Parts: sequence; C-alpha cells; structure tokens
Amino acid sequence: MAGASVWYHRDLSRAAAEELLARAGRDGSFLVRDSESVNGAYALCVLFQKHVHTYRILPDEESFLAVQTSQGVQPKRFKTLPELVQLYLQPSQGLVTTLQFPVEREETTEERDYSDGEDEKPPLPPRTASTGSALGPTGSTPISQDTPPENVTASNGLSTISHEYLKGSYALDLEAVKQGANNLPHLNKTLVSSCKRLHGEVDKVLCGLEILSKVFDQQSASMVSRMIQQSMSQGGDQELEHLVTKLAILKDLLSSMEKKALKALQDMSSSALTVSPLMSIRHKAIPVQTFEVKLDVYLADLTKIGKSQKYSLSVDVEGGKLVVMKKMKDAQEDWNTFTHDKIRQLIKSQRVQNKLGIVFEKEKDKSQRKDFIFASAKKREAFCQLLQLMKNKHSNQDEPDMISVFIGTWNMGGVPAPKAMGSWISSRGLGKTLDEMAVTIPHDIYVFGTQENSVCDKEWVETIRCALKEYTEMDYKPVAVQTLWNIKIAVLVKAEHENRISHVGMSSVKTGIANTLGNKGAVGVSFMFNGTSFGFVNCHLTSGNEKIHRRNQNYLDILRQLSLGDKQLNSFDISLRFTHLFWFGDLNYRLDMDIQEILNFINRKEFEPLLKVDQLNLEREKNKVFLRFAEEEITYPPTYRYERGSRDTYVWQKQKATGMRTNVPSWCDRILWKSYPETHIVCNSYGCTDDIVTSDHSPVFGTFEVGVTSQFVSKKGLPKSSEQAYIEFENIEAIVKTASRTKFFIEFYSTCLEEFKKSYENDTQSSDNVNFLRVGWSSKQLTTLKPILSDIEYLQDQHLLLTVKSLDGYESYGECVLALKSMIGSTAQQFHTYLSHRGEETGNIRGSMRVRVPSERMGTRERLYDPFPMRLGINQI
Repeated sequence: MAGASVWYHRDLSRAAAEELLARAGRDGSFLVRDSESVNGAYALCVLFQKHVHTYRILPDEESFLAVQTSQGVQPKRFKTLPELVQLYLQPSQGLVTTLQFPVEREETTEERDYSDGEDEKPPLPPRTASTGSALGPTGSTPISQDTPPENVTASNGLSTISHEYLKGSYALDLEAVKQGANNLPHLNKTLVSSCKRLHGEVDKVLCGLEILSKVFDQQSASMVSRMIQQSMSQGGDQELEHLVTKLAILKDLLSSMEKKALKALQDMSSSALTVSPLMSIRHKAIPVQTFEVKLDVYLADLTKIGKSQKYSLSVDVEGGKLVVMKKMKDAQEDWNTFTHDKIRQLIKSQRVQNKLGIVFEKEKDKSQRKDFIFASAKKREAFCQLLQLMKNKHSNQDEPDMISVFIGTWNMGGVPAPKAMGSWISSRGLGKTLDEMAVTIPHDIYVFGTQENSVCDKEWVETIRCALKEYTEMDYKPVAVQTLWNIKIAVLVKAEHENRISHVGMSSVKTGIANTLGNKGAVGVSFMFNGTSFGFVNCHLTSGNEKIHRRNQNYLDILRQLSLGDKQLNSFDISLRFTHLFWFGDLNYRLDMDIQEILNFINRKEFEPLLKVDQLNLEREKNKVFLRFAEEEITYPPTYRYERGSRDTYVWQKQKATGMRTNVPSWCDRILWKSYPETHIVCNSYGCTDDIVTSDHSPVFGTFEVGVTSQFVSKKGLPKSSEQAYIEFENIEAIVKTASRTKFFIEFYSTCLEEFKKSYENDTQSSDNVNFLRVGWSSKQLTTLKPILSDIEYLQDQHLLLTVKSLDGYESYGECVLALKSMIGSTAQQFHTYLSHRGEETGNIRGSMRVRVPSERMGTRERLYDPFPMRLGINQI
C-alpha cells in the first residue's frame, strides 16, 4: 500500500531526501523514506521554516507502526503507513507542522533505466557453479549462499505448484478418499515435481561423500555407490519414497563420517611417523641478486672524498645477509657484510624516487645510515622486496610486519583461460611492472577477480593453484571462493599463513537488470590477517558509453549492501570497515572522445590526454564515486576492446540486435584501494599482460607491499589501574551537510575498546548556511575511552572510528577514521579529517585529543619500514 503512495521513497538517502524537500521549498512539504538505522522502520521528513525535521516511525512487537514520542507519551498505533500519514495530514497532531504537500521522487531518464547496458539477454550462470566457500581450520566450509535465478524460480515454482494443488487437484484427492482410496496420487505427483531439484542436489553430496568413504570407510562407500546407481534408474511411484531413503542415509553418513575419519587417521598415525605439511613444501631458492648503486653524500662531504662513490649491494635471501662492496679502480673491496638482524630500517625518499636510506647496526645501541642512489625506482623497489623477504625468512620475530599482495582482474569473455597464465601471475607485460630481480619472489596473498568466467569454481581454483605451483614451486591454500553468476573472486595464501587467517566473510550484490539479475554486480571476501583486516571486492558494472550514472549507482549500491567485515561496524559502509580495502574488476567506465582521436593517441603511446577524458577519473574528481580511494598511475594502453586472438587491433564496433554499437577503447579494468591513515601500503606494479589473447579484455595486475600487525600479547600482562592508558578529548567540532537543526551525539568504535562508546549531545550549535550545521562538544560532553591494552606497541597500530548521529532519527550524518599513533603523547594533538556517508562527503570534523600511555608501557620495537617512525623521526628525505 505504501509502495503506491507518491510520498514514499523507499531507500532514498537522508541527504537526497533533504535536497528534495529544499527544492519543494514550502512549509509542510513531506516525504517518507526507509530508516537508515533500523530495519523495518521509516523516517518521516517534514520541511518547516527552511529546516528539515525528521521523525522515526517504528514497528512494535505486533507490527503496528507509531511515530516515536517523548518518554511517557502514549503513541498512536497504525496498521499501515498510509493510515499513519493520513492522521498527520490533520492539524494539531504533535508534529512541528501539519503535513500538507507530498514530495515525489525526482527521477531522471537515466535513473529510471534499470538495464545493465546490454542489448542482449544476459547468459544464465553455470549450473554447476557453487556460490561461496571458505577454508576454515577443518577444511572447506560454506559461508554464504546467494541463490541464482534458476533457484529462485525453483522456490517460487514450489509455491506455485502447492497453490495449484490446493486450488484444483486437492478436490480430486478428497473425492478419491471419499470413495475409499488409500493414497493421494495428485499430492504425490505434486511432491515429486517439487523435489526434482532436491534429488540432484542430494546425489551431488552423496558423490562427494563417496570419495571420503573410499578413504575412511569401505563399507559405507559400497552402500553409497549402490544408492547412486539405483537413483539413475529409480522413478515412478517409488521416486518420493526413494528420496526419503536417500536423505536418511545422508543423515547417517554426515553424522558418522568425522568419527570414522578420526579413527582412520589415528590408526595411520600410530603405524607411521607423520610429516608436517609445511616441512614437505618445496620452496624455490632465490639466487643472490646484486644491485649497482651510488653512495649519496652531502655537498660538504664531497670536498673530502672528491665525488660520489660506486657500490654494489648483494642480497643473499637464503643466506640472510647483505654484502656492501665499494667499487675501486682495480678491484672490489668488501666494505662490509651485514646479517639480517643488523639491518635496522629502510627509509624511502619521497622526493627522489630511486633513493633509499639504510640504517645499519654497527655496534650495540649505535647505528649508521647510508643513502644510496639506484639505477631506477623499479630497482629500488626490487631491492626493498628482496630485503623484506630476507628479514621475514630469518627473523626471530614470530609474525611478519609486511606481506605482499597480488591483485588480478580479468574479464574472460566467457572463454576458459589458456594454460599459460605466467605473465599475469608474474606481473609481466605493459605498464608499471616488477623488476626482473623481483619477479621470482612469490607473494603472500593472491587474489583473482574474474568476470564472464564460465568455468565452475572447483575447476577454476584448481587452474589457479596449478599455475601458481608451476610458477612458484609452492602449494597455495584457497581461503575463499565467492561467485555471483559468472563473477568470481578467489583468494589463496601461502601455506605458512593459513593459521594467520581468521574471520573469513563473503557476500555478493546483484546490480543487473532492475537490480535482480546477477550478470552484473559484485562479490566480496574479507578476513583478518593476524591483527589487520582486509577486504576485497570484485565487480562487473553496467556497460555502455553513456551509462555513467548507472555505473555510479551500481557502485553506491555495492558500497551500501555488500555485507562484509565486523558486524559491529554496520553503521559504516565497507570503505571504512577495513584496514586495507581493495576494489577491482570490470568497472566499464569509458573514454569520452572521438574514436579516431583515441586510436591516434594510443598509436603514439600518449595516454595522458586519454586519462583526462576517462569517465572514472572524471567521476572521482567530482566525488561521485570511490571517495578518497587511490589508484596507481596508468602507463599501459586501454585493456578493452581488443580483437580476440590479437593485441594489435581494437574492435570498436559491434553488431547488436538493436543496431551497430560503438565500444571505444577504454580502461574498463581497474584496481583501486583505500587504507586507514598512517598505515603502510605501496603499489609496486600496475599493468596488463600483452600475450593473453583469448578475451577482448587484457588481464590487469597490481602488486602491493602491505604493513600488517600481529595479534598483540602484552609481555607485561594486563595493566594495573596505575598503568591504564586513556584516550582523552578536549573538544570536537563537526560541520555536517544538513538542513536539520536537531541535536547530535558521537559514537566511538575500535578493536582496542571492549564495546562502542557514546558521547553526550552537542553543547554548541550554529549555522551560517541553511544547508550546513556546525555542532560542537566540549570536554565535559565527551567520554574518556579506556583501551583494553595499554602498551604503546599495541596502541600505535590502532584506529578509532567515529560516527556523528542525530538524536531525532539515530541516523548517521557522517563517519570518519582516526589513527591513534600520532595522538600518543603527554600533550593534546590536533586532528582534522573529512566526514562521509553512503559514499558521499558530508562534512568535516576537527578536534583536540591525546592518547596517554603510562611510562611502564612505553617500550616498543623498530620495524623495517615505518611510515611514521617514532624514534628515527624520518621517512621523507
């Protein structure tokens, strides 16, 4: 009933609702939208004296609706939303003004276009594809299941069949019973028809159990085999009875399999020594790599030594040492050899991209720094990666500070992958690629996002594992696979990291035709790597040169609906839920330029003019999408639309049922990321392959050096009351984009807090602009936060998430994240950052705070990389 009312706007955002009311401009203008804070609730928004007033409409236990009232006031209850609105159209009902002018949603032609940009009917997903699985401690466990369209049809079909039986065949069965029949043939036929799909699913599970039974329980295996054979010929009247039998056997097998497997493995372990899986993995030996460099010296030192000196730096990863040799005229002099534990820190110059400072430990508590100039920035990055690998390999530290992550995205064009995918996995091809000395280093995490991938999940993961094994000589473990139709994401990690992965989550969002088909949309995976949260999103957005607004809406729908990460952070969209979020896929944004001009620039390898008309870049500049995300510079040609079988020719015209369609060459396939402030992340490569030609898209790769934290355990135990750390605020001021004049409060979230905390309402409020509101909190309105651990080594890795919420609707008007690291000290530090909500920048927030750490808990350690070094105090030179 509400859906037919012009004033009901469903999931319209708060900001968009305020804009519509502001345009209406008349007191008493109103609309109703879904609440952003409570599922099943609504928000009644009313314009009065240029300000928007919001009232919450909440359902009670009996599903009656009522406008939230002050404590002690009896609410008026209604069965439906139109009934409620009808009352408040009458004067003197307790609102700020009477409801008078319903505001309709303003839709542009593009907004009403729910197509996915395709002129043809989208292909159905492969029937054998599973929807999602995550690798847990005991094996593969399903996490989430998104029903593909044919499943929806099946479930709806069951409902339809049941209704048809009750309307028609039911009477026939009733008549048969009256005549003395002992069975119900029409009901039996209905149940058999309804359960046809269940037969197939049970058979699939039994086939899987048959394999396990052959290993652990021969007797069960023969029984399962007989059942599968019988099911091939079973039918007729006994079909339903046979299904019930199969379900009973399935129940017995599932309940007993683990016990039988445990006994079998115990028997095996008593008769033979077991070999640790990690010990059996062969690691590819990395040869010693030598880099030619120059010692960088200050002008004053040049007078002493005459000129800059040539050196060679040899990294022995397997031996755990760095050999520094000074070049002489007639020979090489071994200047020094440093073992892995004597290399204290690497300091990358931000101003000179090929310059690196190395801090060596010379004597106890004494260090020496040398600055070297490499042949190129690429050589510097290769040296750093090798040194990090050496440190990780030989360090006594239990957990890594740094890992490397590979991200790959590829629209496969509905064709299976070629056997040779080495160039994709090793980041070789065009653009920013890895140095040949770093190509051989295996990454810690590999993430593959594909679109139009018709290969079933099991086969695709096996293809990736075999390719990785061939290239790295290592067995990678699948963490999770998630599928939505032909959109897939697969995450694999080194075996040594398997136990560092926890809290695996998966989700998907459909954005295809009318947001119901999964041929367009996104799949996502999230997990914790020790103490660091990661999120990965692979998407396929609406195609078509002109579909910019639709693509933007796809992005916002995914941002809001993808269910990943800590459930306590549901007030925040996924761009703020993770320490590191990677978003990639076939984003389908195109180039706004004449085709011939585009081809001319590509032939001349002049990409800068093209990037200026790239739709994604233009929309990001307008803050329409990917707010505050980062993307590495693009230095490779557009990855779409190539002639299949070649990378020399772009095919920019395509015959469709509706006529000739133009697809200009474009950078459709992209990788972006967003990380918390004061964390370490560096993109070492971003490019595309030039030798994989089975699709009209080229595979794109990106590799990242990412700082991670351990699951911290204090060596000093839990803090005494005198050793408690505190997070204290002196004041906070926020400017929020709103025409409302309600009161606000702040919620604080962090993994370092036992539970989220709330401030009191703001004690200052002013406005110089009807569309913006300045609200402030003094120290007495702000609660002091107590972290669960007080060690500085722990606190400097923590972040605090803030959300500014209204008292009237308990809805967020903006969220942000603050790093605690730069706030640690005896005096208060200033902070200033932006607020965002639902992907839109909604204001800014500033204030003064400090993280007070007791002296007993101030001990820390140096890390190889430290973007904000606490003791050396340098990272830009």
